[in-house]
Amino acid sequence: MTFQFNFTIEDHLEAELTPLGDRALALDFSKESSVSERQKGKHSDKKSSTKQFDLLQDLLWEHKAVGNTAPSQDTDHSLDATNSSSHLEQYEKQPCLRVAKEHAMPKDLKKVLESKSIETLPGLQHVNISVVKTSLLKENFPGENIISKSFSSHSDLITGVYEGGLKIWECTFDLMAYFTKAKVKFAGKKVLDLGCGSGLLGIMAFKGGAKEIHFQDYNSVVIDEVTLPNVVANSTLEDEANDLNEPDVKRCRKSKVAQELCKCRFFSGEWSEFCKLVLSTEEFFEKYDLILTSETIYNPDYYGPLHQTFLRLLSKNGRVLMASKAHYFGVGGGIHLFQKFVEERNVFETRTLKIIDEGLKRFLIEMTFKHPS
Repeated sequence: MTFQFNFTIEDHLEAELTPLGDRALALDFSKESSVSERQKGKHSDKKSSTKQFDLLQDLLWEHKAVGNTAPSQDTDHSLDATNSSSHLEQYEKQPCLRVAKEHAMPKDLKKVLESKSIETLPGLQHVNISVVKTSLLKENFPGENIISKSFSSHSDLITGVYEGGLKIWECTFDLMAYFTKAKVKFAGKKVLDLGCGSGLLGIMAFKGGAKEIHFQDYNSVVIDEVTLPNVVANSTLEDEANDLNEPDVKRCRKSKVAQELCKCRFFSGEWSEFCKLVLSTEEFFEKYDLILTSETIYNPDYYGPLHQTFLRLLSKNGRVLMASKAHYFGVGGGIHLFQKFVEERNVFETRTLKIIDEGLKRFLIEMTFKHPS
């Protein structure tokens, strides 16, 4: 069954896009939050000329903070300038390290979409996640038992167990709309969709002509049951039915689909483990031109590993495009705290691209290296 949505991504946020002004650094946070937001609160260059750049990355990668204080539960949304350094250092600690692995693309692509209900967005298709969850519950899916744990805890986020990949979060659509409005160029670029969930950001890069796209999510079941099927659904596989009476055309199309999908690789696991895996797979790893990520800074405990991931994997002239809410209630994460974290490490500079929604503000930011050469 296919569900049609009669809107465009641009229309979805057209009225909400607000030009960047002086108020970007002084924002009042809304005290109201949906149930989902409260739950979130609970929780390249191969040549020798890059050696000094990579050495800097390795040194910073090994940096560890000394604080062991529990994350702040303060909800007044303010950061005291006199103790901000100690407040942020506690977030350097490593979260639970889930071993990373690469997921192979199945040879029989049609089986990937078996029993999947497909929904449509402008120019994109994705599996119905509710149907996936129900199916996995009925089948007593082996391995990660994140579905039943998510249902029993009434949460889309369980720290170190399930990190929200079975949901398309609001800011994902914000970033997709920005890609279209800003005419972001993907052609010829190597792209990472970090904390990908449904993989819609990476799929836009895939359809935009990126030369290589990697998808990473914390949970392997998310990659197998949602991300990978979504990528296959957005290949040209669906056109095969029109070629049943033309075997030569069908064979040619299958070959083309296979070649296109070879651009995509899929990984699961915690970020630092993912870094180790991808950096060890190639003798000379070509770093990413673009890293795309949405709503991955809700938990300040993850700021250290996330910052280190950018440090390790972003090419020296690359960009991070990130979407996040201004504040995530409870734990206290959000764009302002993360930007403060980044500023104190003095490696990246951040630039606000868009502010969306006059209520609980959502931000699109860009990160680049301060001294790329």
